[in-house]
Amino acid sequence: MNQSTTVIRRAEMGLLATHKVLRNTYALLAMTVLFSAFTAGLSMVLGLPHPGVLITLAGYFGLLWLTSKFSHSAWGLVWVFALTGFMGMTLGPILNTYLTHFSNGGQLVMTAFGGTGVIFLGLSAYALTTRKDFSFMAGMLAAGILVAFLAGLVAIFLPAMSGLHIAVSAMFILLMSGMILFQTSEIIHGGETNYILATVSLYVSIFNLFTSLLQLLGIFSDE
Repeated sequence: MNQSTTVIRRAEMGLLATHKVLRNTYALLAMTVLFSAFTAGLSMVLGLPHPGVLITLAGYFGLLWLTSKFSHSAWGLVWVFALTGFMGMTLGPILNTYLTHFSNGGQLVMTAFGGTGVIFLGLSAYALTTRKDFSFMAGMLAAGILVAFLAGLVAIFLPAMSGLHIAVSAMFILLMSGMILFQTSEIIHGGETNYILATVSLYVSIFNLFTSLLQLLGIFSDE
């Protein structure tokens, strides 16, 4: 009897811990998205130029490493806001480019924003309600993201190859959608217990999902 009670209590404690991670993740995700939107807007107002590929990659991977290193301390919160704020700053010049060079730039941006929201909310709701385990996707996602990242680097230096840009954007949309399912599943099933790392994973997925949708919309627009 005592053993059964202990098992039940441990299950309840595990469930409470999972709910806490999930709650903290979505709360921090909401704050980082808003902060990123603020820095993107600030970058747009100030008319800051894009820092370039090398600085963007160095800043992203450097801040990502610091966030991971300090993810178990209060400093992790500092670095996660530094990371998302930096990514927002790099997004501002991109948005300005669409608003300036496309007659329907505002529509493209809002469509990409709405599409990102629908995909994220839909996939998150699916993972939360069905409680399916998507841990089997880990290897496929890791390999796919590596291939898409390398292809994206090639596409940057070959801007005339629109077909490659379309393929890379489509790959990232599929992969980031898979990452949302995977990361949400990891939280639900206890595979991810650090809400800072979970937040970064979901934020990066949302960021790449938005920029990939925006690029596809720009390519397929009449202009």
